[in-house]
Order: sequence, then structure tokens, then C-alpha cells
Amino acid sequence: MSHEDTKATKQRAYWPPTAAAEEAAHAVIGAAIEVHRQLGAGYLEGIYERALAIELKERDIQFQRQISSTVSYRGISVGEHRIDLIVADEVIVELKAVESLSPTHRSQVISYLRVCDLRLGLLINFNVPVLQQGIRRVLWSP
Repeated sequence: MSHEDTKATKQRAYWPPTAAAEEAAHAVIGAAIEVHRQLGAGYLEGIYERALAIELKERDIQFQRQISSTVSYRGISVGEHRIDLIVADEVIVELKAVESLSPTHRSQVISYLRVCDLRLGLLINFNVPVLQQGIRRVLWSP
């Protein structure tokens, strides 16, 4: 096998998010901006999660909160993690209220996307002066 063949097999195909996922992400961002506009920075993550749930419900956006998912290793359950929100069965939303987002936060969203077999996640940090500074899109392709 040539070097080019090896290189080609290591490349992964990119599977873009669906139009429904993009639409749901846009709706979540709008709702999160409204929550941040009303509350500002400085609260705990749980407060933002509850406020965002109220805003999503008022906007008639379908979502699930605090979804429990099992983590397995070699077919054996080794624990659980909780996903903050899944919106329209298309987008993982992970909320933070931290000084700054870290690569670990992004890795957390990727693990949730992988477990749920979804392509698009939003990592939203409410502890910023302007919410647009705290929003990160996270993409995953199998």
C-alpha cells in the first residue's frame, strides 16, 4: 500500500448537520440570547438551564432536559453522564457558567454527540458580557 493510499484511508468523511439541526441551533441561540439579556452573567449553570427551558417552551421549541446516558467500556457500564439539553432531537446543548471554555468542555460535547449519534452541538457559556462571545458550535462526524 502506498503512502497516498494510507493517507486516504485515514481521512474521515464529513457529514454535515441536517437543515433541521441548523434550524434548531439557530432557535436555541436566539432563546439563549434572550435569557442572557434578561439575567446577565453571574449565576450558576442550573439557573441558566431552567431559564432556557422556560424560554424554549414559550417559543414552542421541542427539547428534553437532563438526559441520562450510560457510558460503557468493552460492553460493561462504567457510569452515566447527563446531557443538559437535546433540542428537536437534533442538537446537543451543553451549558456552562465558567470563567472560560476549555478543550475539555468541547470534548464533553463531542462525547455526547457520539453517544447520541448527532452531528451538531452548542456549547454555551453564560458567564460572558455578550453571549455571542460564549457560544461555540461543535461538529462531530462518525
